[in-house]
Amino acid sequence: MSAVIEAPVPRKKHLTFRQWVGRNGWRHVVAWGAIALALFPVLWMVSAAFTHDPSISSGALIPTQPTLENFQTLFSNPDQPYANWYINTIFVAAIAAVFTVIIAAGAAYAFSRFRFKGRKVGLMFLLLVQMFPQFLALTAIYIIMVNIGDVFPAIGLDTLPGLILVYLGGALGVNAWLIKGFFDTIPIEIDESAKVDGATHGQVFWGIIMPLAVPVLAVVGLLSFIGTINEFIIASALIQTPSTKTLAVGLQGFIANQYSENWGPFTAGALLAAIPVVILFFLLQRFIVSGLTAGSVKG
Repeated sequence: MSAVIEAPVPRKKHLTFRQWVGRNGWRHVVAWGAIALALFPVLWMVSAAFTHDPSISSGALIPTQPTLENFQTLFSNPDQPYANWYINTIFVAAIAAVFTVIIAAGAAYAFSRFRFKGRKVGLMFLLLVQMFPQFLALTAIYIIMVNIGDVFPAIGLDTLPGLILVYLGGALGVNAWLIKGFFDTIPIEIDESAKVDGATHGQVFWGIIMPLAVPVLAVVGLLSFIGTINEFIIASALIQTPSTKTLAVGLQGFIANQYSENWGPFTAGALLAAIPVVILFFLLQRFIVSGLTAGSVKG
């Protein structure tokens, strides 16, 4: 019985430091540099929120005597009702995100599953509209809201429902394209099988397509939520009453005047405003990568 000769296992070649730097080291340097650039403004904001100094130019990156004074200032000034701004912002952002997802998903389903005259033109029109920022039509939007308020005061100027309707005016565009790309990856045989069983287009959309498209819907909802919280120009023009303001508009009052730049309360308010976004991001993070990649490879 002949013995089996095993081939020698090749030893793993160890890279020298110079070779490692040439192959992988520069990637680590670039990654850590990008992380430092991204975290530095956040660290500075956190430092300014917990320091006594109202100016951010003379404060240290790590405060020597941390304080909660800036957070107390936010909730103690009746002329600047931060709690109302916070509630208004969460309300507007949540409602706008939900209806943005519904509107964009409905349009994307029509463009993905139906074939009709003007389909390609409509898709290109949605994409071209995104070239023009919404605030370019601010004058027209303001006049429209004033006239609507004369007939329907509940959705007119200086109302949160009216502000939500304006935000929903830009719900399509990139959102519809992103969701359509995801819908295109769902086999159309699923729709046809459901229709054979007697399902209507509405039942297919709500019962089959929407549950399968949860990843991309989560991405669109998250982006809409963040964009609405950060939006300032339109909200500052349409909202005038202090108690009706959103966070972006209200916090701007702390640093608006030349001789009353209260950066401490401003950064404290911005830090609290980031909490809902962070929570929502962690809740939806498992959908983010799959939703973005699946919606960008086809369509």
